[in-house]
Amino acid sequence: MQANRIPVIVGVGQINDLTDLDVIDLIRAALANADRDAGGGVLTQLDFLGVENHMSGSVAPWPGTEPFLPPLIEAAGLTPKSSLLTPQPSGDGPVYLLNHAANLIASGEIEVAALVGGEALRTAAKRSAAESGKSQNAMRQLLDATVKPFLRKYGLTTPTDVYPLYESATRAAWGQSFAEARHETGAMWAAYSRAAAENDGAIIREPLTAEQIATVSDRNRMIAFPYTKLMVANSAVNQGAAVLVTSLDRARRMGIAEDRIVHVGAGAAASESEDFLARDSYVHSRAMEVSIGKTLELNRLRATDLDYVELYNCFPCVAKMARRVLDWPLERSPSVYGGLSFGGGPIGNCMMHAIVMMTRKLRSGGKHGFIFANGGFATHNHSIVLSREPTATLPRDFDFEADAQSRRGPAPVFDEEYVGPGRIEAYSVPYGRDGRPSFGTIVARAPDERRFVCRVPQDDQAGLQFLVSGEVEPVGSHGVCVQADDGYRYWRRM
Repeated sequence: MQANRIPVIVGVGQINDLTDLDVIDLIRAALANADRDAGGGVLTQLDFLGVENHMSGSVAPWPGTEPFLPPLIEAAGLTPKSSLLTPQPSGDGPVYLLNHAANLIASGEIEVAALVGGEALRTAAKRSAAESGKSQNAMRQLLDATVKPFLRKYGLTTPTDVYPLYESATRAAWGQSFAEARHETGAMWAAYSRAAAENDGAIIREPLTAEQIATVSDRNRMIAFPYTKLMVANSAVNQGAAVLVTSLDRARRMGIAEDRIVHVGAGAAASESEDFLARDSYVHSRAMEVSIGKTLELNRLRATDLDYVELYNCFPCVAKMARRVLDWPLERSPSVYGGLSFGGGPIGNCMMHAIVMMTRKLRSGGKHGFIFANGGFATHNHSIVLSREPTATLPRDFDFEADAQSRRGPAPVFDEEYVGPGRIEAYSVPYGRDGRPSFGTIVARAPDERRFVCRVPQDDQAGLQFLVSGEVEPVGSHGVCVQADDGYRYWRRM
């Protein structure tokens, strides 16, 4: 490739706000920090601005409901020739924007790009509380209003409700005991916390032990079995991050030092069905496998070639699945920015912070970094390589949906009205602030392999204890789904 078409990162910046800034303020600050990191003056040369959507807007509360780009561009004093706002806030969005911008540079369409995003969920929560007199969970409020009534009825509304399905199914498929699964999560999350301790933009910079992360306490309550508060995404943040990308030739003409330049390699994206009840399995993700595998292949790398990785970790099951696909050893750190629990979980913009920290890491040593991003409910997967040298020829199509589809088995028929015998495929048990299970949601298979959902009510203490005690593996056990007078279908153990 000619130097005028080799995409490189020349500036990165982030902000962790502890006051009450709004989204536009955070984005402006992140862009200014990235421009300063690049030596100044890059933002005045913009051809392209890519923005990750948000959930805590300053004009309106939800993505897609306000003309966000025009006021942002005006407030930031930018003059890009073109711009792009991702359709929704999704964890894969920043990697998509980086891959897209790299292709634009490699094709000669642009030379200078800025990628940025921000979330002010803490500010939004304060404003909501001031207006309504009570605290509001912005994500749950949005999703409660948009999900199907059936999912709301059975408690499958937010990621906190859904990801335990993958956790329970994978634990059983991998032959892990509850203690073994908890040990793996604790070891990985302790490593995420150590990475966050070295990140000046992280929300929690205290390195924690595996035991501290896994032990339920007043400050670390159970959120949804088996996830404690320290194991899930910390979205109550005000954070922003930005990345400046240009061609290698333009970077040199700008006077960027060679040791500040990080090359953007090839990436690969693939998705699962948006309907998580219409997926072939909860023990794997073919889209994840394709995203990770193709990215390594396109960059002619193996996992053993990588110096650093960032494995998206909104919930442990995602990072643990990705670790196995990548064949990444448990003793090696899965993170450079601290993940969503400790680095911070600003909804869709998390991995922009990972790109910032991966760039910094590669500037200080090492050769290759790998970033795996995930969005939706284990839905959208996008991976990319950053390196100190070119690893792939761009531009290159990064859509590998067809590959994932070719590997995927048929999804079972879902029966919303099923009653009768079945076996547990996966389950979720959310907890209340009182430390008790609120209820259980069972995803099960009928004898003819139809998939169905039923409930374990809070007053069925024996049924809930069976799911969370750790004494016996519930996945694979048999029971019966019965129709009750209150409109619910309940699970009864056999």
